Amino acid sequence: MLLLAVIGILFAFSAATEAGAIQKITGDFWVLPAMISAVLLLAHIVVRFVAPYADPAILPCVALLNGLGVVFIRRLDLGEVKLRQRANLPVFSSDGQAVKQVIWTLVAVGLFTGLLILVRDHKSISRYAYTLGLAGLVLVALPAVLPASVSEVNGAKLWIKLGPLSFQPGEFAKVALLAFFAYYLVRKREVLSLASRRIMGIDFPRGRDLGPVLTVWLFSMLVLVFEQDLGTALMYFGMFVVMLYVATERVSWILIGLGTFIGGAVLAHTFISRLQLRVEIWLDPFSDARGKGYQLVQSLLGFGTGGLFGTGPGGGQPGIIPEAHNDFITAGFGEEIGLFGVTAMLCLYLTIVIRGLRTAVGVRDSFGKLLAGGLSFTLGLQVFVIVGGVTKLIPLTGQTTPFLSAGGSSLMANWILIALLIRISDAARRPETGQPSKQPAMLHDAHTEIIRPGSKP
Repeated sequence: MLLLAVIGILFAFSAATEAGAIQKITGDFWVLPAMISAVLLLAHIVVRFVAPYADPAILPCVALLNGLGVVFIRRLDLGEVKLRQRANLPVFSSDGQAVKQVIWTLVAVGLFTGLLILVRDHKSISRYAYTLGLAGLVLVALPAVLPASVSEVNGAKLWIKLGPLSFQPGEFAKVALLAFFAYYLVRKREVLSLASRRIMGIDFPRGRDLGPVLTVWLFSMLVLVFEQDLGTALMYFGMFVVMLYVATERVSWILIGLGTFIGGAVLAHTFISRLQLRVEIWLDPFSDARGKGYQLVQSLLGFGTGGLFGTGPGGGQPGIIPEAHNDFITAGFGEEIGLFGVTAMLCLYLTIVIRGLRTAVGVRDSFGKLLAGGLSFTLGLQVFVIVGGVTKLIPLTGQTTPFLSAGGSSLMANWILIALLIRISDAARRPETGQPSKQPAMLHDAHTEIIRPGSKP
């Protein structure tokens, strides 16, 4: 029923968008929602067969976000042509981003269903933990060592460009590194839980046990220096520290993590001009509103124009914001659906994260708990980093908005993340087998017997 409601919302949103952007509803308004709905229904059927106990709320939330992203990207395509030409702009325009996003959605949902069919037990992933960890490191480091001509976009070395195709390997690296972190922390959590000194009521670990945090901190700083991407560095370090906290339940790891990362970021700010520029724009974007701060200023003006209720689907001018298809798609939504609409959208992300954390609590094995917790936190952290950047809460980063932004790398990686989360939720909600318990019956459950003198026991 939730998925059917999602499909209804997508058709209504597409019709409203055309009514606002074209001044009429064309006969093609249903094409994109119908294609997305068919794919999502297929994904739902696969989930019902191969993961029948999976959390029923996760897939509809993801489906709604993905569908809204595709329809809004089509709306941005319409905004790039004159009003009188919009009604004749074909849905499958070769110059448009919407058709590319539909193709990437087909590929991403294909990966989602394929992974669910192949991986029937999430614990089997732990067998390849070291391989995944090595693959994650290679994927993160690859853009940094490649020439700028094939890896640099807008000053950040995050991409690999192969002819007309380009992808961001760091999006896939986060899932691989999450699996490795979960496996490593399950094996080492007892050692990492040992405390050597208690300061102000908080137990701090032994100096010899700081090695893993210092290693990941150094790795994050290298990402920050060579790829000049604060968002990616923050994400990798944040997800490791939080998983470390979940594994050991020691607040001191959070304090150590925050302290080391802030110290490293301040040090990097001293030497990296790109980071200095990002901080300068963040502190006062209106000081150069037509130059360096133009993108952030337009984003803030878009949110301000939208107000509480927005200008209506198709009624704004989100195309004025640079990179409205990618990093700043949230600002485009903010102009047309307003504060209430964006809040509802953030609630969808929050629902996925909460359901993921509930999965982590419910699953019975430690590897599954850490992996589900890490996947959920990472998704939430990515949303915070990008939404915080476009609303001037934190400095801008190069992250994408999960399931909304145009591009294949982010979409495929996040659908893989959701596949793992659904697989673990199936294990968490699956009833235990009916094997007889080896535990002795509790006294209050035992039958009352009368033992008479001389009777045999």
